[in-house]
Amino acid sequence: MALSTIPFSGLGADASNQGVNFRNLIINGDMSIAQRGTSTASITGTGYFTIDRVKNAMSGFGTWTQSQSTDVPSGEGFGYSLKYDCTTANASLSASAFGIFQMSKLEGQMLQHLKKGTANAESLTISFWVKSSKTGTYIVELFDEDNSRFTNKSYSINSASTWEKKTITFDGDTTGAFNNDNGNSLSINFWLGAGTTFTTGSLQTTWGGNTASNRAVGQVNLADNTANEWYITGVQLEVGTSASDFEFLPYDVNFQRCRRYFQVIAELTTGTGQEFIVPCANYNGTYIFGAYRFMPEMRSAPSVSSVSGTDYYGINVNSTLDSFNQITASDITPKSCQLAAASGVSGTAGQAGNMRTNNTSAKVTADAEF
Repeated sequence: MALSTIPFSGLGADASNQGVNFRNLIINGDMSIAQRGTSTASITGTGYFTIDRVKNAMSGFGTWTQSQSTDVPSGEGFGYSLKYDCTTANASLSASAFGIFQMSKLEGQMLQHLKKGTANAESLTISFWVKSSKTGTYIVELFDEDNSRFTNKSYSINSASTWEKKTITFDGDTTGAFNNDNGNSLSINFWLGAGTTFTTGSLQTTWGGNTASNRAVGQVNLADNTANEWYITGVQLEVGTSASDFEFLPYDVNFQRCRRYFQVIAELTTGTGQEFIVPCANYNGTYIFGAYRFMPEMRSAPSVSSVSGTDYYGINVNSTLDSFNQITASDITPKSCQLAAASGVSGTAGQAGNMRTNNTSAKVTADAEF
């Protein structure tokens, strides 16, 4: 499949004039965007914690700190990597235990050019830089969420605590088309460890149905020692049977692509804690609200949440601050929502003001991730 420059308007920088082809299906593969934060400790389960588009999936797999690290392969142009640090070990995994790092779960409407489910299905090649204190065999997996099919292959970390580049090619799948919508069609799974439920079969190196015992055959247990660490960066998934150099996007383009899935509406961690959120109006004396537009439009109607605390937020009206504890959201669509004071405010109907944060711990987010 020939590479061609795809116009990418509306995302700040004119990427088409900077030699960007958008051949990398992965978003934020250089680990440069971390809107949720740069480090989270005591991780034992599933969720999004630090770096954008990175999902952690774990059960019975010890305790971990996940962070955005500046330890990167020298001379390759990367500023950040994702780091897993084992803080509570589990050297004897139960049968159903697993630890998976999921990179950039992909929408079906962004994958139609792969022609999956047809005789012309495209091969895919994944490349990445990885480093770990624990050598041995690891598994990377492509999982078709629409048809419950997967293929996986192994790679080896040969030298402890040394950056190594890996390149793996997967054949195209002639069975099961991806849905053409905004749902999760393809997951890229990097296994970190697994119990016997996932390891007693034969590694499924060609596309097939979801047989659990074939998913992580030969995988080392990264959770077996608190000295274990694992780093990754430069993750690229592209059409074809060979890997090209990592496709670096302008920072603003990468940032806006991440914001399709997660946005920080308000957060100020330094200074007075006063950050403007949205203009607002007093509807009936006790209900004060304003309209917020998501930029860019989000993947789906997001879950909007706010950190609550005494007087964490406020509304300025007539040079007076009326404080309240939490912001609520309603009328949520992928394009916009209505933000309101949860309770504890008063005023005169028809008055206008500005809703803002009033504490450095205040934070409002919108989440449309899978």
